[in-house]
Order: sequence, then C-alpha cells, then structure tokens
Amino acid sequence: MKVCVIGGGAWGTALADVAAKNSHDVTMWVFEPEVAASIREQHVNEEYLPGVTLDESISATNDMEEALSGAEMVISVSPSHVVREVMSNAAPYISHDAFLVSASKGIEKDSLLTMTGVIQEVVPPEVSRNIVALSGPSFAKEVVAGTPTAVAAASHDLRVAEEVQTALSNDYFRIYSQSDVIGVELGGAVKNPVAIAVGIADGMGLGLNTRAAIITRGLAEIARLGVRMGANPMTFAGLAGLGDLVLTCTGDLSRNRQVGLKIGQGMTLNDILDHTKSVAEGVKNAVTVYKLSQKMEVTMPIVEQIHLVLYAEKSPKMAVKDLMTRRLKSEIGL
Repeated sequence: MKVCVIGGGAWGTALADVAAKNSHDVTMWVFEPEVAASIREQHVNEEYLPGVTLDESISATNDMEEALSGAEMVISVSPSHVVREVMSNAAPYISHDAFLVSASKGIEKDSLLTMTGVIQEVVPPEVSRNIVALSGPSFAKEVVAGTPTAVAAASHDLRVAEEVQTALSNDYFRIYSQSDVIGVELGGAVKNPVAIAVGIADGMGLGLNTRAAIITRGLAEIARLGVRMGANPMTFAGLAGLGDLVLTCTGDLSRNRQVGLKIGQGMTLNDILDHTKSVAEGVKNAVTVYKLSQKMEVTMPIVEQIHLVLYAEKSPKMAVKDLMTRRLKSEIGL
C-alpha cells in the first residue's frame, strides 16, 4: 500500500516508521525543508525525534501534491491547531477511495470540533466516509524503538477501521478496532489538561494519593463529557481513555506532564513556552476543552482549574484548595 503521512513531528515520524516496517511505500509531507531533507537523506529526524534511525525506505518532501500522489492511505498527524489549514491544502490531492487516518489529538479552538470533524469539513464527502481516528497510549520514542504498544482505531464504518488495523499492526504495534469515534477522540484530547494537573501536583510534591485522585476524577470528567456527546462510556475504560490518560499523566516522556511539573515548581507558562519548541497539546486543549465543557453544560472542575492556572494566573495552591473544598457529592454516577 502507498502511504502518505502528513506531518513531520515525532508522532508522524513514528507512524511513518511503523508503516514502512510493514512493507508499505511511505512518503512523508513535512513543513520544514531541513526536516524533510534529514529524513530523506540521512534517515533521521533530528529536530523532533533525535538519535533514532528510521527505516531507509521512507521518503520525505515539502511538496503536498508529490507526497499524496497515488496514496491509498493518508495519515494526518499535524498539530491540532493547524490541521484545518494543512488538510485544506491536502484535500485536492487525496484520492476519493483512500483511507484517511486522523492521528492528531485535540479540539479546534473556534469550532470546538474534534480533528475528524475538522477534516470532514475540508475534504470531499467521498473521502470523509473513510476517516479513522487513531489514538491510545503511545509515546513516539518508544514506538520507533519497537516497544510493544497498543492503540485504538475507530470509524463509523467498522470495516474501514479494520482495514487500517490490518495495514498498520505488527508484532510490536497492535491496533484494536472499534466504532466510537467521538469517544476515542475525546479521550485523546481531554487527557492532556488532566496530565498538566497531575504534573503540577507532582511538582508541588503533593504525593501519590493526590496523583491517583486527579487521574481518577479526571477520567470521570472525560467520561462525563463523552457521554453527553454520545460516546460509549466503555471507551473510556479502554486504550483511548484510561490507557492514554495514565501514560500521559505518569510518563516522563509526556510533554503535558513536564509542563505541569515546571508550573508546580514555580515557573510561569510564559517562561515555559519561551524555552520550548514543541508545545504540549494540553496548553491549547485547556482552553478548547474548557470552552467545550461550557457549551455542553458539563461540569469539569479539574479542567476549569487548570484553565485558571494557565490563563488567569491562579496559584496552583489555591486551585488545589478550591478542588478539595467543593460541595460534597456522591461518587457514583457521572
């Protein structure tokens, strides 16, 4: 199969490597000319995945039409805030019978759409029927190292999800298929600000009890929003829900966790952003998820407090106090 990966970040590079190792013909579209040249000529992506040798068969280009020529599977892996622009540019060159995999995690700022929702607005209807959301606990660095990894692929047409499952699974990258697209996407997006919250708590030295509480109640918030939007609650007990949440909250490779740690240790968000090239998705997701919760009239206190800490200069100490002194309630029931 000819595969085009749109996006040259760490995750896009890892997925390109998986596809190439499965004997697919892989071309990456990359925004930065120097990154494309590095992948094409040296088989490395020193900018976003340094020190990792990629499959030598992977090609890379800055020309969208060239990258998409003849592609039977297109994997969209741009940062969430540029998916609309990038996929609008890609749309004229995507074959109408191609499988289109959305592997970006996030909620668009103005529309509050998930990434498949954004893509459906810019690609032809024939293409949108073959969209698959791919998400789950998967650090790019570990995937390219061949560490056993399991993720979920969801499509409204289960047969489409199964095609992607078959094409990209191998002995270290296992895909489970399902049909709950909104649940899989919300799990991947909402866990990011929750992971910042865990990082803040760890940076403040609050201990393992606090970490467990934030993860558990964060999952309740994700499920509450998901159910309101029509998701299957069981999705949040799976890879795209609990699995991705635990990894992002506790893994040292998590950019969202690292942002939280620094804030918990006293740094401001502006200080962190000034010294970081790859912005953690949770920094943007904290705004979009909070707005989405308001639109859907869903109570999400952890997300709300993270939004206030990041953008209203609320102290983490006061955010913790306000969370702990909320009106007492029953745990059972979303």
